[in-house]
Amino acid sequence: MSDEIMLEGLGVVPGVLETIATLAAEQAEGVESVLTRGVAGLVQKSPGRGIVVAVREDGTLAVQLHLAVKYGIPMRTVATDVQRAVSDALLAQTGQQVSAVDVFIDTIVFPEQ
Repeated sequence: MSDEIMLEGLGVVPGVLETIATLAAEQAEGVESVLTRGVAGLVQKSPGRGIVVAVREDGTLAVQLHLAVKYGIPMRTVATDVQRAVSDALLAQTGQQVSAVDVFIDTIVFPEQ
């Protein structure tokens, strides 16, 4: 299957890696949600989440994800916690090193008053 990502001889559908990364990111303090891709998500085969996981030439994983974060928690703290959580989760679940977790904060969610 051409859509599979090969991890040391094991074929994994990209959605599996995206799900692992999404669950890890959403557990980090200050994350409201991983965002959808908007219009681009309508034409892509992936689940439409604002996340992409790719394998680099050196075999490491690279992740890009778009987040909505909660107001009141420093964005740098949220992004650093997400990077750590996603990297740790992917390493634990796949055994592959993660070379990059790029976090894009697209939205801040304010508490309802």
